[in-house]
Amino acid sequence: MNRYLKLVNFEFSRFFKLFLVLIGVTAFIQMAGVIFESRRYVGRANKAIYEELLSQSDFIAQYGKMSFFNIAQTGWFLLPIMLCGAVLLIYVFFIWYRDWLGKNTFSYRLLVLPTARLNIYLAKATTIFIFVLGIVAVQLVLIPVESKVLQWMVPAEFYTDFSVTEITNLYLLNILFPGTFIDFILIYGAGLAAVCIVFTAILFERSYRLKGIFFGILYCAVSLLFFFAPVLVNDLILGSYFYSYELFYMEVAAAILVWAAAIWIGNYLLNKKIRV
Repeated sequence: MNRYLKLVNFEFSRFFKLFLVLIGVTAFIQMAGVIFESRRYVGRANKAIYEELLSQSDFIAQYGKMSFFNIAQTGWFLLPIMLCGAVLLIYVFFIWYRDWLGKNTFSYRLLVLPTARLNIYLAKATTIFIFVLGIVAVQLVLIPVESKVLQWMVPAEFYTDFSVTEITNLYLLNILFPGTFIDFILIYGAGLAAVCIVFTAILFERSYRLKGIFFGILYCAVSLLFFFAPVLVNDLILGSYFYSYELFYMEVAAAILVWAAAIWIGNYLLNKKIRV
C-alpha cells in the first residue's frame, strides 16, 4: 500500500502544474463570461428603459430576468469544462505513452521498481480519477463565487437567484454533478471502468505493437458489447422481458465484470507481455 501511494503521489506531481493551469483557465474564462454577460444584460436593460422607453416590467416580460442559468448555458461556462475534459481524455493516453517517449529508459526503470506492476496500473488510474474529482470540486467552488459576482453586477429587480443544487441540475451539468450518491457511484464508476478499459487497450498495443492496435480495438469492442449485452438481449431478443430494476442490476453486474476483467488483463500484460 505504501508503494502504491508513493506511485500515486509521483503521478500526481507530474500532472499537477498542468492541472493548476486548467483550473486557472477555467476560473478566468468563466469569470470573464459572468462579467461580460452581466454587463451586456444591464446595458440592454438601460437602452430599452432609457432610450426605447420600455417599462421595467415590459423589459422583464420580453427578455426575462438574469440568473446564473443564463451563464451556465453559454460557451463562457461550458467550453472550459469541455477543455478540461478533453485534456484529461488525452492524458489517459499520455500517462502511459510519455514513459516510452524519447530515448530514455524511464519505462524500464518504472517497470523494474520493487513493487507489483499492478500498482503502476492502479496508480495511474487513481491519478486520473483524482484529477477528475479535483476539477469537479473546483467547479463546485466556482459556481457560488461566480453567482455572487453576477448578483453584485445585476440590479436586484432584474436578478433571480438560484442555489448551487438548482444550477447543477441543468441537463448537461447533472452528469458532472450527480444529485445522489448512487448516481455518483454509477456515473463515476462507469467513467473509471472506461479509463481501465482504455489502459488495457494501450497495454495491448505496448505488448504487441502493430498487432496490439487491432487487439486493443477488438478488446474495447468486446468490452462494450458485454457491458450493453443485458440491454441488447432484453430489447432485441426477449422483447423487454425484464423489469427496469432487474435490468439495472444486470448492467451494474456487467460493469463490475468488465472493470475486473480490464484490471486482470492489464495486470497479465504488464507482468507477462509488456515490452520496454
